[in-house]
Amino acid sequence: MTSDMIRDGLSRRDVLKGIAGLSGVAALGSAAMPTLASTRRVRDFYGDEIDLQGDVKVEKLADNIYVLSGVGGNIAILTGKDDTLQIDSGNPGTTAAVQKGTKTVTDKAVNTLINTHWHGDHTGGNEDLGKIGGRIFAHDNVRTRLGSDQFIEAFNSKVPAHPAIALPIVTFDDKMTVHHNGEVLHLTHVPPAHTDGDITILFEKANILHAGDLFFNGMYPFIDSSTGGWIGGMAKAADQILAMTDDSTKIIPGHGPVGNKQQFKVYRDMLVKVESIMTPLVKSGKTAAEIVAAKPLAELDGKWGMGFMKPETFIPVVYGGIKKFGM
Repeated sequence: MTSDMIRDGLSRRDVLKGIAGLSGVAALGSAAMPTLASTRRVRDFYGDEIDLQGDVKVEKLADNIYVLSGVGGNIAILTGKDDTLQIDSGNPGTTAAVQKGTKTVTDKAVNTLINTHWHGDHTGGNEDLGKIGGRIFAHDNVRTRLGSDQFIEAFNSKVPAHPAIALPIVTFDDKMTVHHNGEVLHLTHVPPAHTDGDITILFEKANILHAGDLFFNGMYPFIDSSTGGWIGGMAKAADQILAMTDDSTKIIPGHGPVGNKQQFKVYRDMLVKVESIMTPLVKSGKTAAEIVAAKPLAELDGKWGMGFMKPETFIPVVYGGIKKFGM
């Protein structure tokens, strides 16, 4: 997506908000995140307000599996005798808040971290965990992205390479199985969707799946075409998730409340509809601005366009991905 496309569809306020969030969220070791009323309060990648010293929300999903929310992307923790396993690490600066929430359910420290993808609201605590000797697992492309300078076209924002201590030390290409705390975790890479390094994590015994940013529950998703993401890939990944879940599966989204298969199917159907509406418009040669003005997603906007990705923001993001990967 070019900067012209972004100017066509995003307001100056949205762009600045995204850049501010990304510069603080994705660049470990960078300057402090932009403040609000005090140094305690910051904006994250999606413009949500975070209290760095506040309490995270802790939700129990199974006897030893919990979701922590309020520090960026939703975090899952698996407790037990093998020490604590964590999925995603939130925004930079939020490790203390995450630890505070974790200590309400276990006294064992985190020794294993799995990243669902490379974005900073899911990897911001990697450096903190790496410094205490924690093992970080992720897809091959996540290590590549974190270890080198990146550029997010949607926000016209450079993301500096992360320090070596923040990088995954165990990576895989297609699938990997982790045995921890009596649970069997199936890690599965999907073809480029939100990014080129997205994985799902299925807790086999508990029947819980962490979908990362392949699932934005109740809202249009952000899709990072700069690192391989596009709407068609999101729809295909959603089909894969439906195939590995059942009516009893609890599905943890990257953002939004924990859902179930029926809710996820509604989300998947939205993705398919967006792709079917947008693809012919992009192929017709219309500009992003022309498509935004035509409001082709009007029937969906009331339900899905109330999050960070407003319709005038979402359409150019989808447009750029189709131009790159769907033509």
